[in-house]
Amino acid sequence: MDENFQPDSVVQAVIDKFAARAKMGKEKYGVTMDRNDLEFWDWLSHFQEELMDGIVYAEKIKQQIKK
Repeated sequence: MDENFQPDSVVQAVIDKFAARAKMGKEKYGVTMDRNDLEFWDWLSHFQEELMDGIVYAEKIKQQIKK
């Protein structure tokens, strides 16, 4: 990547959120995503659970908008 590249404010906000979430995860769980203690199916299950949470959040937002 070009070392002179400066992301726009929207991209920087996303980067900052990723960094904050990674820090929170390290503090809460004591590991990072560099961990090697999970197998393929474990990672896939975590991914599936996160997507299910996202669907629940989307449904909640839709219900709030309808009110």
